[in-house]
Amino acid sequence: MTLPRSLNAAQQEVLDQLGSTERPSFEPSLRAQLRHELDQAFEPMLDALGDTDTLFVSKRSIGMVHSCEQLFVADQTQEFEWSVPIARGIVSHKAIELLVGYRGNPTPLDLVEAAIARLENDAYGPGDFLLGLDEGSRAELVALANDRVATFMETFPPLERTWRPTTESKVRAEFANGRIQLSGKIDLQLGFSRGNEAGKVTIDLKTGRAHRTHIDDLRFYALIDTLKTGTPPRLLVSYYLEQGTPHTEAVTEELLWSSARRTAEAVGRMIELRSADVTPERTPSGACTFCPERDECEPGKVFLAERAQAS
Repeated sequence: MTLPRSLNAAQQEVLDQLGSTERPSFEPSLRAQLRHELDQAFEPMLDALGDTDTLFVSKRSIGMVHSCEQLFVADQTQEFEWSVPIARGIVSHKAIELLVGYRGNPTPLDLVEAAIARLENDAYGPGDFLLGLDEGSRAELVALANDRVATFMETFPPLERTWRPTTESKVRAEFANGRIQLSGKIDLQLGFSRGNEAGKVTIDLKTGRAHRTHIDDLRFYALIDTLKTGTPPRLLVSYYLEQGTPHTEAVTEELLWSSARRTAEAVGRMIELRSADVTPERTPSGACTFCPERDECEPGKVFLAERAQAS
């Protein structure tokens, strides 16, 4: 990567960790092998799925099934509602997306306001929610998104065009004639592959503390990206905005095979949980805090009470 000028210490640290010139090579047959393995794993599940059903699989659904099956089941029936905290993430990501192509020297507020203006016209996103905000709620949203975008611009090195940055990049892999669809949206990617030589850096922007599921999320993205292009990314990065630090993991074939197995296990359990005869397991964790069934789940209530007492 070309070295930008006038980097602060945090930006230089990011560049040092992400800007390696090492480009590992992968076998050209890897894509076909991964697809064959997943085809074989999904084949016995198709009868239970149904001839006309489509299963959409995301990092979120996989994470829920592996953490608490009851949370996954509850989430399937929960009606989605927009809120300022949820919209903050959408607006922040849109603002960073605009940063890539914005001419001049925009401020974080410029980007946030431009992002909201575009999202208000999005018929399939938060448009109606944004248009219906009162002045106080809108101001709160702008302030929250501005903080996130300003932090990114202050701690992440400026995005050089030679890095070929892409934002909100969609990846998808379909199986069984589209009846099982693995999909995701990558926050930020830098670099590019050269044939079978990996070069891309896949980045997930995070708030809060590091969690094990963040690594699994990125591995899932790497799997789909490999199924899409045939060449994996070379590096996976969870970038924590509040800390201004990246947590990185190099991509290996074993990492991809592990993600494929984890994905197949989750898909199998998702299909089983569609049956009324299957009882979902309840596994208390930090996710109990936002679970819609936290007031009716005894293991969850015990966990939350013990955590509150300990703190």
